[in-house]
Amino acid sequence: MKTIFHNKRISGLLSVLPQSVVKFEDEVNNYTFPPKQTLRLQKVMGFKQHRIVKESTATSDLCIAGLQYILDNNWLKKEEIGGIVVACSYPDHFIPPVSSIIHGHFCLDEDVFCVDMSQGCVGFLMALNEGFMLLDHIKDKKVLVFAADVLSKLVSKKDRNSYPLIGDAAGITVLENCETESDIYSIVYNSGVMRNALKVPAGGSRLAPNRETAELNDFENDGNLRSLNNLTMQGADVFTFVQTKVPPMIEDILNYANLDKSEIEKFLFHQPNQFMLRKLAEKIGIPYEKVPMNIVEEFGNSSGACIPVCATYNVADLLKLEKRKYCLSAFGSGLTWAAMVLDMGELDFCEMLISDC
Repeated sequence: MKTIFHNKRISGLLSVLPQSVVKFEDEVNNYTFPPKQTLRLQKVMGFKQHRIVKESTATSDLCIAGLQYILDNNWLKKEEIGGIVVACSYPDHFIPPVSSIIHGHFCLDEDVFCVDMSQGCVGFLMALNEGFMLLDHIKDKKVLVFAADVLSKLVSKKDRNSYPLIGDAAGITVLENCETESDIYSIVYNSGVMRNALKVPAGGSRLAPNRETAELNDFENDGNLRSLNNLTMQGADVFTFVQTKVPPMIEDILNYANLDKSEIEKFLFHQPNQFMLRKLAEKIGIPYEKVPMNIVEEFGNSSGACIPVCATYNVADLLKLEKRKYCLSAFGSGLTWAAMVLDMGELDFCEMLISDC
């Protein structure tokens, strides 16, 4: 899909992270590999620490904590909310949706449109597209976009390929109509042929969870232990996918927006790991300083919430002060890859909240 949104803006951005910080070196004994060997990954991949929710915390808890913070600061009023779009890959329950949980917690009006999207890494951009389209139908009200996940609960703690880089977070974005805004350019691509590169084998209607699916095994004979209930990632396939598909998409969207790379203030990308982002920047031909790469080392890869976390951590002051052109891009499960070019700034708020979740 390739489209242009007219007279729409992002007016506020909040990221929500849990208090608990777990250091990479404190988890090296989780794995079957010698600790000294595992520590060598720290420099290459950019591993340092990640944020992990409490055992009792679900995806909606991060969302509710963030929205309560927004309301408490009078950045938004409940009666202004016309829609809620939630993108996540690990909801509280199959039923009810996370959007309904948020709606019920705050006793919002019955005509507020609520929808969940089963999306991972590209969830934020997919939800933005949905939110911008929804604005055409609610006119004078605003749409809240939530991109949230608690994937630390879904990844095996004995999987060195995935667990060190996983983090939990939520991003909350306020969208509204605005007649003076410049156009927003969006591209979304999918390749279901590559769907198995990121997958949770058990837990759905294809294979219900049971005692056998919970057993840890070394399925790939690579020393990483996981169960069929855990997220699995074909790392080499994902790396090739990102390096092959994302650079031409970035060139495509810049051409679509009639812009040169030099006109983009920052390229706010999904944060898989520092190594992959460096290679991606080189492939696209943009300087490292235009691509923030510090989110995995500080907070972990929080799936769809990565871009809001990246924005609030790296360019919050600038986003509150003035408008600049930004390129947002994400890539992952589906496999899906997407990009958006927009003027973003003069936000009502752009903050990072550390919650006790």
